Amino acid sequence: MRTLVFAAVTAVALVSEALTVTHAANFDPRIIAFGDARKEIQSTPVLERPYRPLHVYGNTARRRHQRAGSAGPTSRTQR
Repeated sequence: MRTLVFAAVTAVALVSEALTVTHAANFDPRIIAFGDARKEIQSTPVLERPYRPLHVYGNTARRRHQRAGSAGPTSRTQR
């Protein structure tokens, strides 16, 4: 009985944490959008759209843009 209660509490904690992370990370779980949601997504610039599963081009473009803007100093020094 204790194991079952522990498993249930752990599952609830993990699911709530996952939902919090997805909202904070600008994540949209829809793979295919229809109607007004599709029009809204298409009218948004690629770099400002939410991350979506299986949308390789847009997700890659956003990650590359984000990493390029936050690049710190390199370990190589020019002489």
